[in-house]
Amino acid sequence: MKSKQQFRIIFEDDFIIVLEKDAGILTIPDRYNHQLSSLSQILQEIYGEIFIVHRLDKDTSGIMLFAKDADTHRDLNIAFENDDVKRIYHVVTQGVIPQDYLEIDIPLIQSHQKSHLTIPSANGKSSLTRLKVLKRYRNATLAECELVTGRHHQIRAHLQAIGYPLLVDELYGNNSSFLVSSLKRKYNLKKYTEELPIISRLTMHSYSLGFIHPKTNEQLYFTSEYPKDFSALLQILEKYA
Repeated sequence: MKSKQQFRIIFEDDFIIVLEKDAGILTIPDRYNHQLSSLSQILQEIYGEIFIVHRLDKDTSGIMLFAKDADTHRDLNIAFENDDVKRIYHVVTQGVIPQDYLEIDIPLIQSHQKSHLTIPSANGKSSLTRLKVLKRYRNATLAECELVTGRHHQIRAHLQAIGYPLLVDELYGNNSSFLVSSLKRKYNLKKYTEELPIISRLTMHSYSLGFIHPKTNEQLYFTSEYPKDFSALLQILEKYA
């Protein structure tokens, strides 16, 4: 099932929906601009009542989970709160992370100055991200991040805190897009041609989700292939970096 190629359902039964979300679509309606399309609105038009179990940022792609009824929603929320859900994200960071494995155990709190920003704080909530390096490039790293807790912008804030923000992250890093010319010194464009970015959204993908079905007790595990822009980025990094 598709909606303008913005999401693909990969599993559905009477209780839950597991789907792949494209980057660029909101999870929930924008509080200021109700004209912007969101996944929850689209699913409500199809199913009627629908319950969001967890969110992804607009510019993050990958796996999401929804519940079809309040009882299932409550059970899944409890599983998330008890850290019984395995959430894996693949990210491309700015800079080369030297350690193969890291446990980023830094308390986080939402900034009082900027409510949408999450920052490290001794007074913040306990926050744990497990990081495993998958591939190192000349000036970037492909890594796997497991969310043990699920704070607002946790991975993005943790990566910034250790000095390796997402390669593309305007809020927590330096870049709003990634260009080949940033890697290749003698990258020449044809006259009157503007260079187009390889990727112009967060370099983060919700790669896998594992949990026990709240009604059948079946162990479920889903993975999501990289979108074209994420794959293209890795190919460019492999070639030039």
